[in-house]
Amino acid sequence: MRIYCGEDYKEMSRKAANIISAQIILKPDCVLGLATGSTPIGIYEQLVDWYNKGDLDFSHVTSVNLDEYKGLSGENEQSYRYFMNKNFFDKINIDKSKTFVPNGLEKDSRKACDEYNKIIYSTGGIDLQLLGLGHNGHIGFNEPGEAFEKETHCVNLTESTIEANKRFFEKEEDVPRQAYTMGIKTIMQAKKILVVVSGENKADIVAKAFAGPVTPEVPASVLQLHNDVTIVGDRAALSELLDIVNP
Repeated sequence: MRIYCGEDYKEMSRKAANIISAQIILKPDCVLGLATGSTPIGIYEQLVDWYNKGDLDFSHVTSVNLDEYKGLSGENEQSYRYFMNKNFFDKINIDKSKTFVPNGLEKDSRKACDEYNKIIYSTGGIDLQLLGLGHNGHIGFNEPGEAFEKETHCVNLTESTIEANKRFFEKEEDVPRQAYTMGIKTIMQAKKILVVVSGENKADIVAKAFAGPVTPEVPASVLQLHNDVTIVGDRAALSELLDIVNP
């Protein structure tokens, strides 16, 4: 496990973007596992900037996203497909037909998950998976208590996750209660994993996830068992972890 510390969010974003850009340069037809949420936005902005300067070419890249709300179309402004288009895909030269997000409109959960698993397998495997970290240790929408061996599946969102996401919706009742997400098994099959964390309010869960016991109660803790994990965070988010790693 490698840990890189940025002084602030901007530096953290640049360091993480450097790792993704190196992957693209070394393997132009790589498969990127991508994430949504507030933390990766700065990373996408940096990658777009380098693309605009002619430093990066996304034309051969394939992407698969971690998750999508069940019941939302890609045109819904709160969907993760919409997020990815707005913040990243519409601003670079990636082939949109090779950018994959679970089908939120598929009502048959088993069918939606089976189809997404087949898509991931058809890519040949994820070269680099980008992950954020939830306040309760979730990665993707794999909530505490989820089995580690699961592939893509439908989850019932916890109250804490609904609470965290309601700021993006007009009313709390508009927040979807279910989502399709890559499972822990799928995430762990990625060749490389990049975890990004920002803010003092993440310091406690970062320490629990990466310096505590491996347990389904802290889903991200399983990443300790992966052989190629990089954590990039700002100093506030990494404060407790660094105290443990470098006493």
